[in-house]
Amino acid sequence: MTSRFAAVTLGIVVALGLAGIAPAQQKGGSTQAQPEENATQGATKADATRGKSTRAKAGATESRLETATFGGGCFWCLEAVFEMVPGVKSVVSGYAGGTVPNPSYQMVCTGLTGHAEVVQIAYDPEVVSYDQLLKVFWESHDPTTLNSQGPDVGTQYRSIILYHNEAQRQAARKSWQALTAARVYPSPIVTELVPLKWFYPAERYHQDYYREHPNEQYCRMLIAPKLRMMKIKAESSPPPR
Repeated sequence: MTSRFAAVTLGIVVALGLAGIAPAQQKGGSTQAQPEENATQGATKADATRGKSTRAKAGATESRLETATFGGGCFWCLEAVFEMVPGVKSVVSGYAGGTVPNPSYQMVCTGLTGHAEVVQIAYDPEVVSYDQLLKVFWESHDPTTLNSQGPDVGTQYRSIILYHNEAQRQAARKSWQALTAARVYPSPIVTELVPLKWFYPAERYHQDYYREHPNEQYCRMLIAPKLRMMKIKAESSPPPR
């Protein structure tokens, strides 16, 4: 991580000019919900009923959640961006797109695993659509820079969409073609579009990095400005039909 923070100081002017910037870090291991506390002895029947109702609603919500996986530079930044999106229930930083099982951050940094730093998003399609998530993805990084985003350079920082089904593949391809036809970017889009095979959650210290370390230099100089920019874009965009 030392080299990454050093790069921030050296490349801050260039970095702030790009849409996509972020270092690599993520939560480790699979996440598990904490067990609910036992009901207090002597609780009323009404209390118990309310508890069952709450759990039933939560279960119904979880059952309709869908998953999206994107990579666009350091996952610290992409994670912070998607955590702001209404309808997104969770964002997990991790590794995908490579061939080595259960990679560590150090292994991915060598560039020999083939993995990219990515985020896996659980979202409610009744609140936010996959097309809307694609819009956030494109706007949150520079999809025309090959194997780099700002000061972060390497194949692990490549722009990549890992689709979970045919509908996502078609939606991603359509949005890519629309951006190309509209000449939104001065250079060709180099984003990979591949099926998701395996997703490996990153180490625990990489998870919710911006939320837990907002005052660190990388977060203050790169992630915070990105979040402000994305908030302005969201407020100025017309509501989805």
